[in-house]
Amino acid sequence: MASLAQFIVAGLKSGAIYALVALGFTIVFAATGAINFAQGEFFMLGGMTGAYLAHLGMSLPLAVIFAVLATAVLGALFEIVAIRPIAGGDPLRIIMVTIGGSVILRQAALHFFGPDEVALAAFTPGPSIRFLGAAIELQTLWIWLITLASVGGLVFLYRRTAFGAAMRATALRSDAARLVGIDTRSMVTVSFALAAALGAIAGLAVAPLTQSAFDVGAGIGVKGFAAAILGGLGSPIGAVAGGLILGLLESLTAGYINPLYKDAVALVVLLGVLFIRPQGLFGGSGKEKL
Repeated sequence: MASLAQFIVAGLKSGAIYALVALGFTIVFAATGAINFAQGEFFMLGGMTGAYLAHLGMSLPLAVIFAVLATAVLGALFEIVAIRPIAGGDPLRIIMVTIGGSVILRQAALHFFGPDEVALAAFTPGPSIRFLGAAIELQTLWIWLITLASVGGLVFLYRRTAFGAAMRATALRSDAARLVGIDTRSMVTVSFALAAALGAIAGLAVAPLTQSAFDVGAGIGVKGFAAAILGGLGSPIGAVAGGLILGLLESLTAGYINPLYKDAVALVVLLGVLFIRPQGLFGGSGKEKL
């Protein structure tokens, strides 16, 4: 039972990170109808920027805040420079541009931060706590708390503010939103900035546990995308559920079958969902009444 509890804790820890990355995919997909495959690089930039600023002597809270803001600004600039000129066209073109953007961001990080892994100090230093026989690091509690706060903040933004209503209107029918005076281009830019910020938050939260490097974005991007597909692309609740389920599946696979198969779980889940239920667990049927 102690081993099972430890596997569940590890799975929920990884799953919370996947959920934050998956939320970024979901937000951009809702706004553009395309997949932003640079989302993993925003995860990387958050962790690397925070560690770099802390190494320069900036206090940890300021380094975290500045890293999130800087990554959000970069996400907005990425949309303005690379996505906006081809907006409204074939979503496949946007996908190809985001893939190219991810390569550029990765190489820029390599040249600016260097090839070495970097570590970020734990948000709260101290020993792990015991619960049902499992050891829970204090940073894991921060990861869960940040994920809950991020989801709660998104729900409040979308459901309780006029700005969130404008974002939802843009996601549902951009042409109708323009007719009622909503600046849909700005809404798309904010969506990219918000997705980049969520990726950066995930990268910062996990950096004290796993360190960060210029090339970590690709792997986490695949897992975040698999989580978004599993939950139902376009569904924030589905993104969170998909991330947690994927994290648990990975942890249980590593614990009870073979750790070598852990990284293959995301690909198996992705292919399985695409074949069996392409709309995901929480997605609609894909049918529309005319």
